[in-house]
Amino acid sequence: MTTDTPILYIVVPCFNEQEALPGSHERLINLMHEMKSQDLIATGSKLLYIDDGSRDDTWQLIDELAAGSSEVAGVKLACNSGHQNALMAGLSQAVEHCDITVSIDADLQDDINVIPTMVERYKQGCDIVFGVRRERKSDSWFKRTTAGMFYKLMNRLGVDTINNHADFRLMSRRAVLALLDYKERNLFIRGIVTKLGYKTDCVYYDRSARMAGESKYPLRKMVNFAIDGITSFSVKPVRLVMQVGLLFLIIALIMLAYVLTAYFMGRAVSGWPSLILSVWLVGAFVLIGLGIIGEYVGKIYTEVKNRPRYNVDTTVGLNSEEEQ
Repeated sequence: MTTDTPILYIVVPCFNEQEALPGSHERLINLMHEMKSQDLIATGSKLLYIDDGSRDDTWQLIDELAAGSSEVAGVKLACNSGHQNALMAGLSQAVEHCDITVSIDADLQDDINVIPTMVERYKQGCDIVFGVRRERKSDSWFKRTTAGMFYKLMNRLGVDTINNHADFRLMSRRAVLALLDYKERNLFIRGIVTKLGYKTDCVYYDRSARMAGESKYPLRKMVNFAIDGITSFSVKPVRLVMQVGLLFLIIALIMLAYVLTAYFMGRAVSGWPSLILSVWLVGAFVLIGLGIIGEYVGKIYTEVKNRPRYNVDTTVGLNSEEEQ
């Protein structure tokens, strides 16, 4: 392998993408042919599709594409393991055959036309090149607002993230190998990659609307993803619980002093509204605190079981010794 004309694998996680995949594949394969004709990438470069336990005909499409072209490979996971795990499965397969990988979602809302620029940055010495959106005009107001709040919160909690970057990035072989050394089950890849320490750069693009199919990140999944990201990289929420507890202790001591003063001065009046309000307020904070701590305990429980992130059902288009 040579870095002058690197072998590129474009890793595309797919989940129920039978509607979007044909159009996306045509655009990706045309781009790959163009880069090969310009000697930007080597002839051994491929598209690698990861079927994350789809319930539609996604795998049948991938199988047909791989059978019809040596430039296409596929990995079928035994069940739906989640986007981040599917991406790791693809990277672990690709790293054995290529110099660089580019990960991108199957809907191609990210601009594939910046991939050649990513490869150029790699040739200039970058191990990781992040694809970053210039703006979020294609998103709804709600998604733009919540995404902005998420990135600000992550940065406040000490998590090193890149605003408006998802999982569209180029990584060199050594960067992927370093990423694969991170064995945690609660994956937040975009937070891990920034910690690898290799030389990085960013390319900026405008994101398009989805051409076909439905978004695979509804509100429920986005909330869960945000919680995973926060609790996987920061203990500040747990510390915040302790700080709130200390604040409540100080308030309780002040209230005790007030009650004793009122009692000895003969002005003590029983107040049911204030009592019940205090019970509810304290109870709410206790439950919130227990919920935060429980989130971390749950992650510890998941990690100590040390179960595999995913199981590979079958592969196509890779080396024969790895065909299953």
